[in-house]
Amino acid sequence: MSERNAIPLILTAIGSVMGTVAVLGYYGYLHIAKPEDALLLADYTMLKTVPGEDYRVSLKPATQVAQCIDGVLVLFDTEQKGLTGVLVDDRKRAVRCVEQGLPSAPAQ
Repeated sequence: MSERNAIPLILTAIGSVMGTVAVLGYYGYLHIAKPEDALLLADYTMLKTVPGEDYRVSLKPATQVAQCIDGVLVLFDTEQKGLTGVLVDDRKRAVRCVEQGLPSAPAQ
């Protein structure tokens, strides 16, 4: 048996991976997330409203706007255009909402 030189095979494999990553990045299939692209769920707090009790919130609005789309609460950032996301809980379950004019969701 003859010995094979493994260097060309290794270089071909590395070149193939780098080429694949470059093509995926060029066509937009690869997105490298930046820290400012994500908002942590821990940054939000739910204020429980109790009938007859007052609660206080800041007069300055948040930089996010929420909208109900297909029964899921979607957040849009007003400062960073194009930054949108679905509000989820700690188990990555989407927070549901009821669109205006629709009957309330049945209890589960």
